[in-house]
Amino acid sequence: QVQLVESGGGLVQPGGSLRLSCAASGNIFSINAMGWYRQAPGKQRELVATIISSGSTNYADSVKGRFTISRDNAKNTVYLQMNSLKPEDTAVYYCNADLSHSALSRFYTYWGQGTQVTVSS
Repeated sequence: QVQLVESGGGLVQPGGSLRLSCAASGNIFSINAMGWYRQAPGKQRELVATIISSGSTNYADSVKGRFTISRDNAKNTVYLQMNSLKPEDTAVYYCNADLSHSALSRFYTYWGQGTQVTVSS
């Protein structure tokens, strides 16, 4: 019914930049919050950044000042601009979205399949 497709991951040197995108498609009436999470090997999935429909944002302390989350509501797409990347940013990055299927439905959380980000020289 709903798909979230991430793109933009890859290999980058320390200090470099990457921009992740996540497009939601399918049976969508409205989207409230969208966000990015990451999971490094052997670690739990952790919050990176979230953005709600009004544009208000929230960041993990570890990425503040380096990462910027944004969204295009017309395209149901969320972005994550990552600058000054560090080796400890290496992880699989997942996007999610809290969305409804109609004016009367509750909100459901959907996840993308993940995209690998590797920061290494």
